[in-house]
Amino acid sequence: MKKSEKELRKHFVKTRMNDDEVNQLLKLQQRTTEKDTSSYLRKVALQKPVTIKYRNESADDFLLDMLNLKKELNAIGNNFNQAVHKLHLLDKIPEFRIWVNQYDGLQKVLISKVEEIKLRMNQLYDQWLQK
Repeated sequence: MKKSEKELRKHFVKTRMNDDEVNQLLKLQQRTTEKDTSSYLRKVALQKPVTIKYRNESADDFLLDMLNLKKELNAIGNNFNQAVHKLHLLDKIPEFRIWVNQYDGLQKVLISKVEEIKLRMNQLYDQWLQK
């Protein structure tokens, strides 16, 4: 798609900055939704509005806790699956066979609840990322 004559940027504006000024400029640009420095500078120079990113730190902490909880839930589910699998290998002993039968149902309930929690956590995470 070809840009119209009005949208085409033909002129190059050059400026010099020291290291501190460049670092300050980059920090300011990174706090905005602008992807590159040139578009940020263009908006600032032409006094157009620049959208500043806003992050709620308490929500960020909540999300970190939720991600850690998700990792722990995965580990618990994996450990439980491994334990039940090993017990299935020992089903020749009658006591183990009874225990395996009892905990097969519990394993299914645990896995379904873990999946439900992971699904809800992913929904909350996606919801937060959209804000």
